[in-house]
Amino acid sequence: MPHQGEPAPFIEDEDHEGESSALAPFRVGIFRAVWSASLVSNFGGLIQGVGAAWLMTTIATSPYQVALVQASTTLPIMLFALIAGAIADSFNRRKIMLTAQCFMLVVSALLVGFTYFDLLTPWLLLSFTFLIDCGTALNSPSWQASVGDMVPRNRVPAAVALNSMGFNMTRSVGPAIGGIIVAAFGPAAAFAANALSYVGLITVLARWRQQPAAPSLPRETLGAAMGAGLRYVAMSPNIGKVLVRGFAFGFSAGAVLALLPLIARNLLHGGPLTYGLMLGAFGIGAVAGALTSVRLRQLMSSETMVRAAFVGFALCGWNAAISTHAWQTALGLMVGGASWVLALSHFNVTVQMSTPRWVVGRALSIYQMATFGGIALGSWIWGVVADEHGAAVALVAAGVAMLVGGAVGFWLPLPHHTAPNLDPLNRWTEPMLALDLKPRSGPIAIMIEYTIEDEDVPEFLAVMTERGRIRRRDGARNWSLARDLERPEVWLESYHTPTWLDYIRHNKRFTHADADISERVRALHKGPDRPRVRRLIERPTTAATLISTRRSADH
Repeated sequence: MPHQGEPAPFIEDEDHEGESSALAPFRVGIFRAVWSASLVSNFGGLIQGVGAAWLMTTIATSPYQVALVQASTTLPIMLFALIAGAIADSFNRRKIMLTAQCFMLVVSALLVGFTYFDLLTPWLLLSFTFLIDCGTALNSPSWQASVGDMVPRNRVPAAVALNSMGFNMTRSVGPAIGGIIVAAFGPAAAFAANALSYVGLITVLARWRQQPAAPSLPRETLGAAMGAGLRYVAMSPNIGKVLVRGFAFGFSAGAVLALLPLIARNLLHGGPLTYGLMLGAFGIGAVAGALTSVRLRQLMSSETMVRAAFVGFALCGWNAAISTHAWQTALGLMVGGASWVLALSHFNVTVQMSTPRWVVGRALSIYQMATFGGIALGSWIWGVVADEHGAAVALVAAGVAMLVGGAVGFWLPLPHHTAPNLDPLNRWTEPMLALDLKPRSGPIAIMIEYTIEDEDVPEFLAVMTERGRIRRRDGARNWSLARDLERPEVWLESYHTPTWLDYIRHNKRFTHADADISERVRALHKGPDRPRVRRLIERPTTAATLISTRRSADH
């Protein structure tokens, strides 16, 4: 089940051959089955969310604990998303999703039992909610990346659109159904409905006979995969902007959803049905935002749309703070739902379009960590403010924070809609070596010699600055650029990789967009031949290391 509030990622595809109609993915049996089962699971998750939020209003001793329900659903994303993204990029995604769904079924069944026998305390409820969303955190990156495993490449955009549509359909009516169930049968029934909703998706995933393609290189260790993801994001300016903006949006916008149970009970003087209807209004706005997003992208820049979303959500929060009528609050929540989808979908698009496929699961996970970390922190802080000064004051303050977050765009604007070609270049071939190296052999030192004329030095330095960023982003260590003191026209680029296998990975990650930098460097090189590349393996020199090496060779 995708995490609540996070639209399925939008993927643009330049391959228009074959069937590309909106409903074409439904002709693939496994996609049709998983989509239908996920629709049911999404309903269950939304019903469970209503039950947990409303139950907390009856057993909590302060508004602070009510707001922590929202924090407990988003904190797992912040804590475990990177690990889940590395797992999704490294292991069989079907098995990961199956494991996550089974775990959530077990935890949900335990929650039903504790609720039925009246054993729940506020902190136990928060613990169960946290554990369920730990399963969601594990499931989400594999879910987002598995669309390409189910349908052909030319149908991926339509499949992603259908996933987003299905989630927003459930969001528009699921909370209202949850409110009816809680009002009629109690929270235990809502939790039981969620537990049953996992069964269909587990059955479909268990019957899916997936045959993933064999990897061309050995799998990275989990630690190395996480490090590669962090390094790529740290060296990607566009993704860095998204992380800051996503955190700011989640921190301030999370106040409305976190305090919505209190809005329904204290400001609108309603019950669980009112709460469900308010969530339903938010979902209807989200559907409208999803339907208009593509058209709006054609009319406005991403930055303009995101700033509008910040302002729209600020108005939503202020409206909820002053409204005493359900219809007025619902209208504001529709604006908030549309703003939520527009902002998060554009953040997601920017990450997708700035990331090659080998690391997309990890990049999306880090983005989720930032956004949902902001939601978790905001839910806690706005809950404290509501506890001290009331929900209305907290909503007004969150609206002000939202405007500040929108203003950050003047310093950190999102890039334009156009995106570089991040498909692998696949020009590099492994060189023939005189030494018999093993994949784990290393460390490997690389030196590349250039001949640059004096008048070209400023341009060369500017281009090599970008080249160094790309090298480090793709795994190079200790990158440096040096000039020969005796032959000033000679420049030496050098870097290291831990092993020969890491050197191969580094070169396989080269993309079409990176090729432009290489072409510019080669155009500046004035030597009679291509720049000379020297590949060296470092050898130990200390006595202790030499003894260890000899012992290893003997065995």
